[in-house]
Amino acid sequence: MTSQPLLQFADILAARDRIAPWVTRSPMLRTQGGPILKAENLHPCGAFKIRGAFNWLLSLTEAQRAGGVIAPSSGNHAQAVAYAAHCLGVKALAVMPTSSPEAKRAGVRRWGAEVRIIDPAIDGSAMAWASRHGPELGLTLIHPYDALEIMAGTGTLGLEIVEDAPDLATVYVPVSGGGLISGIATAMKARLPRARVVGVEPELANDVALGFRAGERRALSYQETVRTMADGLRVEQAGLQTWPHILALVDDVVTVTEEEIGAAVAWVAREGRVVAEPSGAVSVAAALRDNEPRRTVAVISGGNVDPALYAELMTKGVVA
Repeated sequence: MTSQPLLQFADILAARDRIAPWVTRSPMLRTQGGPILKAENLHPCGAFKIRGAFNWLLSLTEAQRAGGVIAPSSGNHAQAVAYAAHCLGVKALAVMPTSSPEAKRAGVRRWGAEVRIIDPAIDGSAMAWASRHGPELGLTLIHPYDALEIMAGTGTLGLEIVEDAPDLATVYVPVSGGGLISGIATAMKARLPRARVVGVEPELANDVALGFRAGERRALSYQETVRTMADGLRVEQAGLQTWPHILALVDDVVTVTEEEIGAAVAWVAREGRVVAEPSGAVSVAAALRDNEPRRTVAVISGGNVDPALYAELMTKGVVA
């Protein structure tokens, strides 16, 4: 367990003011017979990560921004940092594993960031490479989830949900490293304590669900997590800083199958008329399975999906 302080509600309020000029409020999309969709996939970089990226970059000193930043990521965090860095005139390097989709790599390059592809079997994780080489390159590490700056940024999403759905009973949230759900849960429990916060993972990358049941962090191997199509949820272990928030504030953590994820991607397209990547659709998969459409919100955390995979999911609803 970490001795790091927990995120405070005041941190989220400060983050909302800080990022307001740069981050637009995402819509809540009502569906027929399903959950309300919090459409974080509609941000310019296609994911909720924009919130934490801007909050952290705007919190840096002038010297740190002048030196540039390094972002280890499977895709969405890298794209968000690249976009925020582009807007703020900061140099950025994204470190991405070989398993990252080409569409997400292209999204990073689109905003002018440099991309370094590493092989986890040879170089270790993207985080390990960035932590090892970032200081020698003079770059400030922007962690994808395990930092108060990231959690505070994502907490602004929770504020929006509470304000737009004050009668909410349950919110389903994709979970991997824990930054998203920690921020949302902090905001929700401060403003709407009776609402349930439920984390959702793929069955094939279920370290948080296992740890939640055991009451202690659990870890999976890269070889295990890479099996899921939800590439944004392939983190092998929740963060040291996010874990206490999950234990203290999250009501449950559930898992969904690859078949359920694929079907949810297609359902979001039909009923929500927006594009959800598999990682962003796990929340919808759980909400549909639980069949609790009333007063339920599912966070679509991202919409950056490989076109070939998306075409297959739209025609079959599942990947074999």
